[in-house]
Amino acid sequence: MSNTGATILIAGTCGVLALAAFVWFIAWPACNAYSNVWERIAAGFLSLYVLAALVLVGAAGGAAFAYYWDRIAA
Repeated sequence: MSNTGATILIAGTCGVLALAAFVWFIAWPACNAYSNVWERIAAGFLSLYVLAALVLVGAAGGAAFAYYWDRIAA
Protein backbone atom coordinates (compact mmCIF):
# COMPACT_ATOMS: atom_id res chain seq x y z
CA MET A 1 0.00 0.00 0.00
CA SER A 2 1.33 3.42 -0.93
CA ASN A 3 1.61 6.33 1.47
CA THR A 4 -1.32 8.05 -0.22
CA GLY A 5 -3.48 4.95 0.10
CA ALA A 6 -2.60 4.59 3.77
CA THR A 7 -3.40 8.26 4.38
CA ILE A 8 -6.77 7.95 2.65
CA LEU A 9 -7.57 4.78 4.60
CA ILE A 10 -6.69 6.40 7.93
CA ALA A 11 -8.60 9.62 7.11
CA GLY A 12 -11.67 7.65 6.03
CA THR A 13 -11.58 5.51 9.15
CA CYS A 14 -11.27 8.57 11.36
CA GLY A 15 -14.14 10.26 9.52
CA VAL A 16 -16.42 7.27 9.97
CA LEU A 17 -15.52 7.00 13.66
CA ALA A 18 -16.09 10.73 14.19
CA LEU A 19 -19.50 10.53 12.50
CA ALA A 20 -20.41 7.51 14.62
CA ALA A 21 -19.36 9.39 17.76
CA PHE A 22 -21.50 12.37 16.71
CA VAL A 23 -24.54 10.16 16.23
CA TRP A 24 -23.92 8.22 19.45
CA PHE A 25 -23.19 11.19 21.74
CA ILE A 26 -25.16 14.08 20.21
CA ALA A 27 -27.83 13.17 17.65
CA TRP A 28 -29.26 10.03 19.28
CA PRO A 29 -29.71 11.54 22.78
CA ALA A 30 -31.14 14.75 21.28
CA CYS A 31 -33.77 12.82 19.33
CA ASN A 32 -34.64 10.51 22.21
CA ALA A 33 -35.14 13.38 24.64
CA TYR A 34 -38.53 14.18 23.10
CA SER A 35 -41.67 12.14 22.61
CA ASN A 36 -43.44 13.92 19.74
CA VAL A 37 -42.30 13.17 16.20
CA TRP A 38 -41.98 16.81 15.19
CA GLU A 39 -39.84 17.53 18.28
CA ARG A 40 -37.55 14.63 17.39
CA ILE A 41 -37.21 15.89 13.84
CA ALA A 42 -36.47 19.41 15.10
CA ALA A 43 -33.86 18.10 17.54
CA GLY A 44 -32.24 16.06 14.79
CA PHE A 45 -32.20 19.08 12.50
CA LEU A 46 -30.72 21.33 15.18
CA SER A 47 -28.04 18.79 15.96
CA LEU A 48 -26.83 19.33 12.39
CA TYR A 49 -25.76 22.81 13.53
CA VAL A 50 -23.59 21.15 16.16
CA LEU A 51 -22.11 18.91 13.46
CA ALA A 52 -21.43 21.94 11.25
CA ALA A 53 -19.70 23.73 14.13
CA LEU A 54 -17.55 20.68 14.83
CA VAL A 55 -16.59 20.38 11.16
CA LEU A 56 -15.74 24.09 10.94
CA VAL A 57 -13.58 23.98 14.06
CA GLY A 58 -11.80 20.91 12.73
CA ALA A 59 -11.26 22.50 9.32
CA ALA A 60 -9.95 25.70 10.91
CA GLY A 61 -7.58 23.71 13.09
CA GLY A 62 -6.35 21.71 10.10
CA ALA A 63 -5.89 24.86 8.03
CA ALA A 64 -3.95 26.50 10.84
CA PHE A 65 -1.80 23.40 11.20
CA ALA A 66 -1.07 23.37 7.46
CA TYR A 67 -0.39 27.12 7.38
CA TYR A 68 2.06 27.04 10.30
CA TRP A 69 3.65 23.68 9.37
CA ASP A 70 7.02 25.22 8.49
CA ARG A 71 7.22 26.81 11.95
CA ILE A 72 6.00 23.66 13.70
CA ALA A 73 8.41 21.33 11.91
CA ALA A 74 11.44 23.54 12.51
